[in-house]
Amino acid sequence: MRNKIVIDNKIIEQVHLFNYLGNISYEVEMDIDSKLNNFLKITDILNNVFRPQKTLKKTRLKLYNTLALPFLLYDSETWTIKSSDARRITATEMKYVRRTARYTWTDLKTNAQIAKELKITPILDKLLEYKRSWKQHVNRMSRNRLSRVMKYYSTTCRRNHGRPLKRLLDT
Repeated sequence: MRNKIVIDNKIIEQVHLFNYLGNISYEVEMDIDSKLNNFLKITDILNNVFRPQKTLKKTRLKLYNTLALPFLLYDSETWTIKSSDARRITATEMKYVRRTARYTWTDLKTNAQIAKELKITPILDKLLEYKRSWKQHVNRMSRNRLSRVMKYYSTTCRRNHGRPLKRLLDT
């Protein structure tokens, strides 16, 4: 049961989800969906303005690394990636990268071959590096900082039956 918040005799609307700095709070899957949709919009604009047939691969990759990737990877350190999310992220990335390399699905080139040819690091590898960097950053924090406390927090009460909940450290 939620309590009503009243300020100056006006009831303040309470919401479960809200968009803050491009991130949807508390729902990782919705946040990933939103980021992937916006990433696709950006790459579609790049495809329409800088056509692969008329633009150098090097130029398209620079635009991709400068405009599209940072938008997708912003705040990705906190995501818990499921295998289905990983497949969707890879497919979204390869949609642009295949077009840049001028390959179609029927050319039977694997994602790894295309990435090696264009000399790019896959998004999932970058995402894991961001997570590793974030964990190192948290470890350097003083012991009383909330992020560091939450990383090592475990409850002292009894838990329900079933699969154990994951901590930030386990992801």
